[in-house]
Order: sequence, then C-alpha cells, then structure tokens
Amino acid sequence: MSEIKVKKIRRLDARIRVPGDKSISHRAVMLGGLARGTCKITGFLPSEDCLCSMRAMQALGAKIEQITDSHLEITGVSGECRQVLETIDCGNSGTSMRLLAGILAAQPFTSRLSGDSSLTSRPMRRVMIPLMQMGAFIESEMKNERAPLRINGGRLHGINYKMPVASAQVKSCILLAGMFAEGTTSVTEPMSSRDHTERMLRHFLVPSRADSLQKSLDGKDIPIKGGVPLTTVVHGGSIPEARDFRVPGDFSSAAFWLVAASAFQGSQLSIEDVGLNKTRTGLLSVLMRMGAQIREYVETGNDTEPHGNLEITGRGLHATTVDGDIIPNVIDEIPAIAVLAALAEGETIIKDAGELRVKESDRIASITKNLRAFGVPVEEAEDGMIIQGGKALKGTTVDCFGDHRIAMAFSILGLFAEGETRILNTECIRTSYPGFEKQLEAIMS
Repeated sequence: MSEIKVKKIRRLDARIRVPGDKSISHRAVMLGGLARGTCKITGFLPSEDCLCSMRAMQALGAKIEQITDSHLEITGVSGECRQVLETIDCGNSGTSMRLLAGILAAQPFTSRLSGDSSLTSRPMRRVMIPLMQMGAFIESEMKNERAPLRINGGRLHGINYKMPVASAQVKSCILLAGMFAEGTTSVTEPMSSRDHTERMLRHFLVPSRADSLQKSLDGKDIPIKGGVPLTTVVHGGSIPEARDFRVPGDFSSAAFWLVAASAFQGSQLSIEDVGLNKTRTGLLSVLMRMGAQIREYVETGNDTEPHGNLEITGRGLHATTVDGDIIPNVIDEIPAIAVLAALAEGETIIKDAGELRVKESDRIASITKNLRAFGVPVEEAEDGMIIQGGKALKGTTVDCFGDHRIAMAFSILGLFAEGETRILNTECIRTSYPGFEKQLEAIMS
C-alpha cells in the first residue's frame, strides 16, 4: 500500500510543467492506430490508463514503437483492425473502454472488453444504446449494463443521436463508430463538452463538421457556445490519414497546482506548455470569479490544440457557485474545486454534477467524507455539495477510494493544514499523473 505524506508549507514559488494530456493521448493513439500510414506522437502521457489504450491498439494490429516514454511512432491499420481473441483489458480507464467500444462496434468480429473492479462498476448503458441503434450487438455479461462487455460488431449505419447528458466520452464513442458507418452520423449535445475528438478528426483529415470547434473546416472562427444544443457530424466510410501530432500538457493535472497557488497569499507559479482548449479551461473562469489573479499566454500557430503558459499570483479568495453550463467543462476538476472552496471565504455551492456519482469513485461522497476529516463543514447533496470555506484545517489521514483525482486534490489540501496529512492507497495516481509525488515533494522542500 502506498501513501503520500503532506506537510503545511509557508510559500509557493515555482515554475513547472505537467505531463501530456490524458484525454488527448487516448485519442491520438487510437486515431493514429486506425490511420493509413505512419505518424509520430510526441508528448504522449505514459500513464497506466493511456498505456491500456496503446496496448489495445497494438492488439488490434497497429505497430507502435515507444521511442521514449512520451514519443510514439505509429503505423496504423488503415481502418481494418485485427481480431483479438483474448479479452482487451482497459484497466481503470473509462475513456479506453467507451472509445474502444465505438471502434470495435464497427469491426466484423466479436470482441470482449473488461477492466478492474472500479471500471466494471461504472455504467456503460450510455454507449451501448447508441451503438446498438447503429446496428451493433452489445451484451453486458453480468446483465447489469456494466462491463465485461461482449461486442458483436459489423456493418453499421449512421444515426442522428441526441444525447440526454453532455459527455465527451459518449460523443467520441459514437463519432468513432460513425467513421466506419454507412452515411453520416450526427451527435447533438445539450451543451458543449470537451471537443478534443472533433479537433483530432479534423487533424487526421476525417470529413467532419462541429459547431463546438473554434475553427471551422474553412478556417473561419466559430465561437464556443454554452447552454445551447451543439451538433457534430462525421461522414462514414472514412479512414484517418496519418499525421504527426503533439500532445500539450494536461490542464486537469495543472488544476491541482492552480488551486494551490491561487489560495496562497503572495505565491508565484508559472505553468509552461499546458493545453488551453476553451472546452477544458472552465476552472480558470471559476478561479477568477473567486478572486484569483491569472495571466494566460496562448501560443499562436497551426496546432490542433491551443496551448501556452499560465502565471498565477496568490491572493485571498471568496466563495462562488459552480453549476449549469460550466459543469461539463469542469467535471474532472470538481475535486480540486472542492478543495479550493474549503480554502475560500464563505459558502461555495456545487450542483448539477450528478455524474460525479459514477466516476472512479462516488466523488460526491468521497469529497464530502474527506473534507469533514479536515474539519471543513460540508453538506452533501445528490448532485453536488455546499462547502463552508475559510475554516482552520487540521492534518488528518484520509483514503482516496482508488480515485486518482481524490488522492491529488486532498494532497493539495494537506499543504494548508496544521500537522501531518496522510493520503492512503495512492497507487491510483499512476493512472493519470506519473510524477505527481515528485512535484509535490519539490513544492514542500
């Protein structure tokens, strides 16, 4: 059993880089693996989750050489995957399972997807329904709409699917299946979720159209919209064309350091070469509403994903409400936002975030239990929580419930607590942020 020990720090003055973006790394290795030709992927995140996707694409026939941990050379299968007789192990990665389900639904063979105990407890109905509407047959072996999943793939037809809840994973699953389907496939979301798949389809020259892109296919600006339906269309019979791709730093990993620096009076923190896609950086607007001082420097150029540097100066923060349209944009950052709320003066309300109940842990329950252990008054709701911030914090021992974001969020809170804080069972951090512990130690030294 591994654990992290955290002590209170008096100042934070640092310049850091975070590893490659997890969501983008999954999609890059999948599209590169499906592509016609050979491409290089740099900045790939060699976390356990992303390595599950890499090994799955190798099993399906893609030739992948790890030149370094974060530099891949991929020769794709030109859209024709090899049958895998053994179970494809997705580990702890919901992204791997849901996106691979879309790819495998279009293949003319039977596949089996499974994962660890956490992943097999997470709902898969949200991808099973649209894929079966497209013509695949997908069975939950436990008859509970959870993995293991047996997928009998084959000839698919395009559909027009209206999603009941915004979800980048579900949207991506349908779009990947739609690449192979007859006709066109459209996915309409009630509000915009992260648009990495749409951007990468365009980068790999898959004919598609998406209102949520900042640039349309002819290069004209299209604003990101919030609170209105957004439709993405992909044309069937498409094979991605191999093109080199660079993965920027992961904004969700940077979020923990953003929270720490924003809450420390007088701190100075620079985060270099991090992804600044507007469908991912809602935390910046939350921070600035709470009084944080942040300067954003976006690199110009032709990169598929916006990226650049952030500079944060610590100052006093006040409470806010996080709800509605911004929730899909900050869903992965809610554990960090809850820690931020504990450090801000006043009452912070987080709501409309019921999806947190079916993440790597029940994040609403996990967060509220751990906040109380630190002495933070918090009220749990079905779709969020109410947090009374600005109280004195006491060092404590908490579990992370096998959830990497819970482990990292409460490691940050420990930097503000009197006495020693211990976070138990932190092996899960390797699924998304290898090297987190070393950066934390450097901050405390």
